[in-house]
Amino acid sequence: MLRYFFKRLTSLIVSLAIASLVIFLVVEVAPGDPASYMLGINAQPDTVAALRAELGLDVPKWQRFLAWAGGMVTGDFGTSYTYRTSVSQMVADRLWVSLPLALYALTLSTLIAFPAGIYAAARRGKAGDLAVMGATQLGVAIPNFWFAMMLVLVFAINLRWFNAGGFPGWEGGLLPGLKALTLPAIALALPQAAILARVMRSSLLDILGEDFMRTARAKGLSYRQALWKHGVRNALIPVLTIIGLQFSFLLAGAIIIEQVFYLPGLGRLIFQSIGQRDLIVVESVVMLLVFAVIVVNFLVDLAYAIVDPRLRARA
Repeated sequence: MLRYFFKRLTSLIVSLAIASLVIFLVVEVAPGDPASYMLGINAQPDTVAALRAELGLDVPKWQRFLAWAGGMVTGDFGTSYTYRTSVSQMVADRLWVSLPLALYALTLSTLIAFPAGIYAAARRGKAGDLAVMGATQLGVAIPNFWFAMMLVLVFAINLRWFNAGGFPGWEGGLLPGLKALTLPAIALALPQAAILARVMRSSLLDILGEDFMRTARAKGLSYRQALWKHGVRNALIPVLTIIGLQFSFLLAGAIIIEQVFYLPGLGRLIFQSIGQRDLIVVESVVMLLVFAVIVVNFLVDLAYAIVDPRLRARA
C-alpha cells in the first residue's frame, strides 16, 4: 500500500508542476499589458514603466514564474494588480460561495442519480428503464448554461420563487444563502445526475449477472432483497469513484453558472480578472482549481485502492 501511495503522490507532484508551468505560460502569452490597461491609452511611457516596476512586471518571466510558484507552495498567492489586496484573501472570500455551491450540487446529483439508476437497472428493457435512459440522455445533451437561463425564466421571472441572481452572504442566515444557491445548484446537478445515473445502472447490471447474485437468489432471497443487500452495495465501488471526480468538476466547472447567476464565486472572479488583465489573480485561481481537481483524483485513487486490493498488487 505504501508503494502505491508514494507512486500516486509522485504523480500528483509532477502533475502540479506541469500544470503550474502550463497555466503561467498560457496566461502570460495573452495579449495586453496589465500596467497599460490600468493606466489607460493616454498614459505616458515613463508612468507605465514605473507601474510595471511596482507590479514586478519588468523582471524576466522565468523569475516571475519561480516567485509565483514558490509563493503558491507557501500559501502566498501574491497581490492583485487591480485591487492591491492579497489574492489569498480574495480567494478565501469567494471560496465560501463556490465550495458550498459544489457540495450542494453534488448532493442533489447523488440524490437524483442513485434512485434513478437503481430503478432503471431493476426494470431493464421495460418502460421505466427506457424512460430513465431517455431522460438521462436529454440531461447529458442540454448545456447547463442554457438550462440555467430556463430556470431563471421559469422560477425567478415568472413564478418569482427565487431571485434571478446575486448572493446575500452567509451572515444573513443559512436558509437565505441556500435559497440563493438552489437554482445554480440544480443547473449544475442535473447534467451530472444524468451521467451518474447511467453509470449506476451500468454498474448494477454488471453485478446482477454475477454468480454470487444467483447464489443469493438460490438461498431464498427475493429479487428485491438480493438487489439491495448484495447488488447495490457492490455496484457502488465504481459509482463512488465517479462521485469523487464529479466534485472536482463541479468546483472547477461552475465558472459559467456563477456568471449567469451573478454569484461572487471563484468563477466570476476569473472572468473579472481576465477582463482587467489581473494576471496574478487569474493564474492563482486557475492553479487552485487545478490543484483541487488533482488532489480529489489522488484521494479517489487511494480510496479505490483500499476497496480493491488488485490495484495495490499491480502497483
